[in-house]
Amino acid sequence: MSARIHNISIDCHDTYALAGFWAQVFDCPRQPDDFPGDPEAMLLPPGGPEVLFLAVPEGKVVKNRLHLDLEPADRTRDEEVDRLLGIGATQVADHRRPDGSGFVVLADPDGNEFCVVRSAAERVASV
Repeated sequence: MSARIHNISIDCHDTYALAGFWAQVFDCPRQPDDFPGDPEAMLLPPGGPEVLFLAVPEGKVVKNRLHLDLEPADRTRDEEVDRLLGIGATQVADHRRPDGSGFVVLADPDGNEFCVVRSAAERVASV
C-alpha cells in the first residue's frame, strides 16, 4: 500500500488573503465557506491536490524546506513570472540561463517561496 497527497498545507497569518493570492495563481475560486478571519482556508486547484492555508502566530524566518514548482499551462515562464509579480509575488532569485533553461524563485505575500519553471511548450521548442 502507498500514500497519496491529500493536501498541501501552507502556514500564514491571514488565510483568507493568502488563499486569495493563490486562487489567482491557480485560477480557481476560494471555497464559499471561507471568510476573512477564518483559521483556515482551502483551494481546490484544477488537477489537485487541495491547498490548505492554516493560520499560525509566528512569521516565516528561514528558507522553505518544501516548495512548489509552477509550470505555466498557457504562457511562457517569463510571462507567468510577470503575471505573478503583478498580483503580489516578489522576486527572490533569478536562475534563468542564456540558453532559456532555469527558473525564477518568487515569494507569495506571506514570504513562502515557490519557483516558476519553463512551460512544456518551451521545453519542447528548445530540443
